[in-house]
Amino acid sequence: MKRYLYLSLVLAAALAACSPKGETIPEVPDYADTTQWYIADRGAAVDVFYIVSTECDDYTLGGKPMHYADTRNDSIRALLYGEMVGVDRLLAGELNYYSPYYRQVTMETYTSDSLVEARMPLAYGDVRKAFDYYLEHYNNGRPFILAGFSQGAMAVVDLLDEMSDSTYSRLVAAYVIGYKVTDTNAHIRSAQDSADLGVTICYNSVRDNSCAIPLLSDGNLMAINPVNWRTDATPATLIDPRYGDTITVTLDTTTLLLHIDGYKRNDYMLPLIGCEGNYHCLEISLFSDVIRRNIALRAKSLR
Repeated sequence: MKRYLYLSLVLAAALAACSPKGETIPEVPDYADTTQWYIADRGAAVDVFYIVSTECDDYTLGGKPMHYADTRNDSIRALLYGEMVGVDRLLAGELNYYSPYYRQVTMETYTSDSLVEARMPLAYGDVRKAFDYYLEHYNNGRPFILAGFSQGAMAVVDLLDEMSDSTYSRLVAAYVIGYKVTDTNAHIRSAQDSADLGVTICYNSVRDNSCAIPLLSDGNLMAINPVNWRTDATPATLIDPRYGDTITVTLDTTTLLLHIDGYKRNDYMLPLIGCEGNYHCLEISLFSDVIRRNIALRAKSLR
């Protein structure tokens, strides 16, 4: 599946026209409205801008089938809010944290490449609008970390593609968690260690290569082991932060997949497109301790 690059913001009407005909489109988020954000301003010198993953299934609103998150509907907002709060707690540490509500596509969208192609422009348009608003009204020239998981990671890659040189100069690092990078450029450079700056961190976790989900990892050009911060096949030991199990994490330098050995549970299945042995749903929780420490290290290295 290809990524989508948009060189300018698209008007709401144009975005709606990109969606399959007859679909009901939720109201455009207004990012001047603070209810369209989860913000934790801690007075820090560095920000985290985080884009949530797919938290929403198809649902019915007012008798109409919905395929995008309605950012003003309380029950839908609660799904996104849960991830926003969880990631803030797990990863942001003492840094400022900004996460926008956006009209993400639903999980069922990923059962069809044509639906992804038709619907993603609207979701990404919201993210781009939110990021621009953040830069103008919240960032105040501070260095920032850009991060996203799954659908959110797709948007991170597109933001990097579009990013101006002046904005990129303040990028501490970008975390593309649970997705792929299929092109590189001056703003998308693979991390080589634990403290390099202006780089992209990317990883996808599996039991073995047969468990890969093509949508997430086929054609990927970069990966790093987030436990030992090496790009070779040196194995690393990880203690599962939830259960205390000892897990071995090894980067396959051919497929650029992380091989996970020793995970003993079956609580990781991705709905609809998942398969046994693909650990997509664990990409944050399993690595939360090492990613949180790494975010803090990269932010500290600016001093």
